[in-house]
Amino acid sequence: MSLFLLLALLILPFISPSSQSSIRNLLEARGLPGGLFPDNVESYSLDVKTGELEVQLQNPCFARFENRVYFDSVIKANLSYGGLVGLQGLTQEELFLWLPVKGIAVNDSSSGLVLFDIGVAHKQISRSLFEDPPVCYPPGKSKCVA
Repeated sequence: MSLFLLLALLILPFISPSSQSSIRNLLEARGLPGGLFPDNVESYSLDVKTGELEVQLQNPCFARFENRVYFDSVIKANLSYGGLVGLQGLTQEELFLWLPVKGIAVNDSSSGLVLFDIGVAHKQISRSLFEDPPVCYPPGKSKCVA
């Protein structure tokens, strides 16, 4: 019995957390709002040793927080407490330009703000916009325009 338990504990960190809990629960456990990723998350994996997070969506899509955002079908980042660093696969529209989001952070949970690093600037967005996953529309759908 104890050998089985030991094997289970050794294998458990390598099992995809999507089978154990949702991406929402993972983000909230790491001090981030649960609604950062859209409603069409298919699966995700997390390397618990390196913090490398990979989120797979059913399809690439547009959503809206404060501005329009575009999610590739795969989003990658390094997940740490309060932040997603080295983000790939997410862009945000700013003044008619699409800029890559390089990171997302919650530096002070009492501030009620989420910080988006878009390279040329840091944008503060109300945490309340991320309580629920945004509805995501495939390219060509008009629900998420302007």
